[in-house]
Amino acid sequence: MKKLLMATAASALLAGAASAEEIKLGVILGFTGPIESLTPNMAAGAELAMKEVSDSGKLLDGSTVASVRADSTCVDAGAATAAAERLITSEGVKGIMGADCSGVTGAVLANAAVPNGIVMVSPSATSPALSDAEDNGLFFRTAPSDARQGKVMTQVLLDQGVKSVALTYTNNDYGKGLADSFQKAFEAAGGEVTISAAHEDGKADYSAEVGALAAAGGDRLVVAGYVDQGGNGIVRAALDAGAFDTFHFPDGMIGAKLEEDFGSDIDGSTGQVPGTDSPGAAKFAEVVGDAIDVSSPYVGESYDAAALIMLAMQAAGSSDPSAYKDKMMEVANAPGEPIYPGELAKALEIIAGGGDIDYVGATAVELIGPGEAAGGYREIVFKGGKMETVGYR
Repeated sequence: MKKLLMATAASALLAGAASAEEIKLGVILGFTGPIESLTPNMAAGAELAMKEVSDSGKLLDGSTVASVRADSTCVDAGAATAAAERLITSEGVKGIMGADCSGVTGAVLANAAVPNGIVMVSPSATSPALSDAEDNGLFFRTAPSDARQGKVMTQVLLDQGVKSVALTYTNNDYGKGLADSFQKAFEAAGGEVTISAAHEDGKADYSAEVGALAAAGGDRLVVAGYVDQGGNGIVRAALDAGAFDTFHFPDGMIGAKLEEDFGSDIDGSTGQVPGTDSPGAAKFAEVVGDAIDVSSPYVGESYDAAALIMLAMQAAGSSDPSAYKDKMMEVANAPGEPIYPGELAKALEIIAGGGDIDYVGATAVELIGPGEAAGGYREIVFKGGKMETVGYR
């Protein structure tokens, strides 16, 4: 009898070992292009969650998770789609953390993820148009829609006493969606948008664009662009021409490069970027330490995006996207045990034991229909050449 029990136990161990796998997750971000200074920290945030889960040995009978990176370029839909197709068909990824910019995210979703049934969780694609995308229940995001950012930006400016603005935006899905959302909210609140003008990225000279913006006038210039591209060029041209001396920066413009390139020249300028002062944010900073710059945009959202994918796999008992996509909302929201950064092993244990979790994560995750974050924002003011956080909304 004892020999029989030992043989049965050995068989069970072998079965468990056989079911363990190396699960590949794609990380598709603009490692080149107009936000390339932001993406290394974003990727590191997602990969931190993967390492935490792999090291725990508690995912799907001891499975590990490996990151496979690909370049979205942020702006080239064809290149982003080809990169995603490589991740899916050649690398065999079971999910994608990304993409980043809204236009390429929509292209990857429509042309690669949906046809192949792959779950995508974007940490930073904010276009309101993505809320209505045909996604077959495969697309989620941990950053809030720009439909909300437009309202938050309005309140920040009005609270600063800004009653009129000139507005320029990068000529793509992200820029246009945010500009429209903001203009609608600002004018509804009694503010005046003197001009709303697109700008193209990649130009050497933005003096003509700045000339038109200056002629329209306004208390402040709102630059809905990219920190590593045309948005930066607009700010430089405006300063050189003496057209504007204070600016307002939405999320795509918030980054260390602003401090490096302009320093105290833009003191008094304002901005906002997704973020919270939740217990999870403090816990994330503690877990990360000096390894990653957690003040860089979308780092916490990237950690949370990867974590949600892996926790949903555990809840489904499978790394198959067709199975775990239906568990995403369940692990993200109440009821259940609140889960913070550094507690992914605990979450995997609870799920394996039949319990419920409420993944709070680094960014106070709460997914609302259709699979997007309710979201909060960190308000920024430039003082002494540095970005200072002055509040949360």
